[in-house]
Amino acid sequence: MQAAVYHGRHDVRIQQWPEPPPPGAREIQLEVLRASICGTDVDEFTSGPHLIPLATPHRASGHVGPLVLGHEMVGRVVAIGAGVTEFTAGEVVVPGSGVSCGMCRWCRAGRTNLCATYYTVGLHVDGGLAERVNVPARISRSVRNCPPDVAIMAQPLAVALHAVRSTSAEPGASVAVIGLGGIGSLAVAACAVRGIGTIGVDISPARLEVAARSGATVLVDASRRDAAAAIRHATGGDGADVVIETSGTPQGLATAMNAVCRGGHIRLVGLHRDPSPLDLTRLVLDEIRVSTSKVHICDQDLPEALTLLADHPDIATTAIDSVIGLADIVPEGLVRMAAGTAAGKVVVRP
Repeated sequence: MQAAVYHGRHDVRIQQWPEPPPPGAREIQLEVLRASICGTDVDEFTSGPHLIPLATPHRASGHVGPLVLGHEMVGRVVAIGAGVTEFTAGEVVVPGSGVSCGMCRWCRAGRTNLCATYYTVGLHVDGGLAERVNVPARISRSVRNCPPDVAIMAQPLAVALHAVRSTSAEPGASVAVIGLGGIGSLAVAACAVRGIGTIGVDISPARLEVAARSGATVLVDASRRDAAAAIRHATGGDGADVVIETSGTPQGLATAMNAVCRGGHIRLVGLHRDPSPLDLTRLVLDEIRVSTSKVHICDQDLPEALTLLADHPDIATTAIDSVIGLADIVPEGLVRMAAGTAAGKVVVRP
C-alpha cells in the first residue's frame, strides 16, 4: 500500500509500505477514508525526531525505525480481531490517538491519557496516513451522524475540548487563545458552543480570519501589536481570566504570563521545545494557576466531539484549510504548515 513514512528530519517519503497484518485481539483494521496532519507531525518533520522512536524501541509499543505518520483519521472497518463485538464490517469509525492499558492507577482513575504504558498511533506505531491501519477497538468510536469530511475533525476537536474543559471557563469569563492553528481555532470553537467569547491571538491574518469564523469576538495580530497589552485593553485593564496557550513558543508563553489577570488560569497545550523561564514570583503573589493539557480522554472527549460535529458541522468546515492527496503531503501539507501559510487543518484523502 502507499503510505507517508517518516524517516527523519525533513525526510517523509510517500512509498510502498507493507499492509498491516490481520488485526489482533481487540483490534480493528480500517480502510482510511480521511486523515489529517497535526502540528506534532510538522514538529517531527521540521526539527525531530522528538517523539518518533527511530533509533531506540519505544518503551510501550516496542516500535523502532521508520513509521507511518498520522494520528488523526476516520476509516471504514474492513477486518475485525478476536473479542471485538462493538463494531461490524463496513462501519465508519474515528479512533482516538492514544493507546492506554486500562489497568494502571491512572487508567483506573479515568486519566487514560496519563497511562503508564501510553503510546500514540502515528508516532509510536504505524498510523493513518496510509491506505489501511490497525487500531485498538477500545479507543475507537462509531460515526453515525456526520460525513468523513466532518468526522475527521473529531480527534483534534477532542484535544481542544479537553483543554477547554479543565479551565472551568463559563459564559461571561474572559478567555484568550494564543496560537490559532488547528487546535487553537478548535479551542475557540469549543468555547463558542459553550457561549464563551474569546480573544484570538496569532501572527497570521489567515488564521485570525479562521478564528473569527470559529467564534472569536476579539482578534489580535501579534505581528502588529503588543498582544498582552491588547488583551488587557480588551478586558478593561484586568487581563484575561483564562489564557489557553497552544503555540508552544516562548513568545506565546510570555504573552500568556503578561496577559492573565490576578487569580487567573494559564492552560498550556502547545509543546514547548525551548527553555521557557516563568516569573514564579508573580505566579505566587497573584495566585495564578498554571496547568497543562495532554491530548484527550477517549471515553469523555471523543464522544462529545462527535456529538458537537453532528450538531455543528461548520466547526469542521471552518477549521479545514485544504484537502489533498497522499502524494502531496510534503509540499502541500507539511511544508505549508511549517511555513505558516496554511490557515487551518490540512486533510488527506489516502
